[in-house]
Amino acid sequence: MTNLYGKENLTMLTDFYELTMANGFFENGRGDQITYFDMFFRTVPDGGGAAIMAGLDQVIEYLKNLSFSDEDIAYLRSKKLFSERFLEFLSDFTFTCDVWAIPEGTPIFPGEPLLTVRGPAMQAQFVETMILLAINHQSLIATKANRIVRAADGRAVMEFGSRRAQGFNGAVYGARAAYIGGCVGTACTIADREFGIPALGTMAHSWVQLFDTEYEAFAAYARVYPHSCTLLVDTYNVLKSGIPNAIRVFDEVLKPLGCRPKGIRLDSGDITYLSKKARKMLDEAGYPDCQICVSNSLDEIIIRDMIAQGAKIDSFGVGERLITASSDPVFGGVYKLAAVEKDGEIVSRIKVSENVAKITNPGFKELWRLYDNETGKAIADVLTMHDEVIDDTKPYEIFDPEHIWKSKTVTDFRAVRLRKPIFEKGRCVYASPTVTEIRHYCKEQMATLWDEVLRFENPHRYYVDLSQALWDEKHRLLTLHGHGK
Repeated sequence: MTNLYGKENLTMLTDFYELTMANGFFENGRGDQITYFDMFFRTVPDGGGAAIMAGLDQVIEYLKNLSFSDEDIAYLRSKKLFSERFLEFLSDFTFTCDVWAIPEGTPIFPGEPLLTVRGPAMQAQFVETMILLAINHQSLIATKANRIVRAADGRAVMEFGSRRAQGFNGAVYGARAAYIGGCVGTACTIADREFGIPALGTMAHSWVQLFDTEYEAFAAYARVYPHSCTLLVDTYNVLKSGIPNAIRVFDEVLKPLGCRPKGIRLDSGDITYLSKKARKMLDEAGYPDCQICVSNSLDEIIIRDMIAQGAKIDSFGVGERLITASSDPVFGGVYKLAAVEKDGEIVSRIKVSENVAKITNPGFKELWRLYDNETGKAIADVLTMHDEVIDDTKPYEIFDPEHIWKSKTVTDFRAVRLRKPIFEKGRCVYASPTVTEIRHYCKEQMATLWDEVLRFENPHRYYVDLSQALWDEKHRLLTLHGHGK
């Protein structure tokens, strides 16, 4: 898959401490110690019930292209912090880690290892920043886009946020993530060229202003694009001039050509009220098939309210509040050491905190999703030790890892491993789907969640449980570090 990250060497897009630690590991003889790092997040943005995994393909391209240039080595040498032996190691650097990850488009929940890196400490620690950067950003935007798409209740949503994104990569990869989340297309042309995401757009107010009259502007556009004519009708006055002039052009320019108008767009004013009036005017003029598209600082709350108030809207163009996820703009994924290997054995590690939410789940783990065979709906996710297998031919007990007296025995279910091998000893073994395939997969997977999990206010908490073996290991380590009961 085409990827902008792969067009330049981003090996040095790293936090500086990852380099100082790598040098320290190297000098202390710990550089080749095998470690396990998990990437996970702690809360769903906007108080939602589920998030969406995105950004994995950009992580893959980054890991494929890891190499230190002569300029990189010269820069590091100039800092006078790194040993020459370490710099020589970097000059011949080859990525040799194993990576497992949840495929893009999958619903994800707090505490789950979205991605695990197993490999030498120097390497596994070094890739932290780009893993977090790519997955945090795109998962955030995909999650926000999906909320907006669900609020639109079957009406098309277009991503219109390029000019308000935080930087050009934010625009391009934000468009990709928004498409995964369910948007039908984007205003970002390069996202169409690079990823095949449909580029959409018609005119701006400047088109109308450039001509002497609004009618002349509409007529000129209709003559150029008779088969896809959508007119922006709010430059001057929507009801007194915009829609009347649009109808006149439909009658005098399009109809003689045997063409029908595609739509009108509203970008200001009381859009709910204007959409109702516009629909009535268009219907009476003989254009019930002319669609109404609206834009102007929309989000899922505004869209839901518009629909509840009876707005006559066929599609939404959503910009700044989608591309920046402005209501909750940080995904908050973290990257933590979970285990090391000693003498061929995996030894668990835990991060302990007075803040319970920051206590990590230790060890090399597997992630399972349990589906009800009758409904096809997801019941819960279960974290197990890596060598455990959930036998779905037998009843299986799940329990709340914080309130262990809350338990349930699951029967007639299907257990699915959520994570896939991505790299084996530095070699990519995963064939990335197209972004369109990811989008379809996302829609299918979101449909496996109960409506109660997906509601906007006070969603039902989807359970991410620990197996008995993992729960025991976690509490053993908490007791070891003085936090057991």
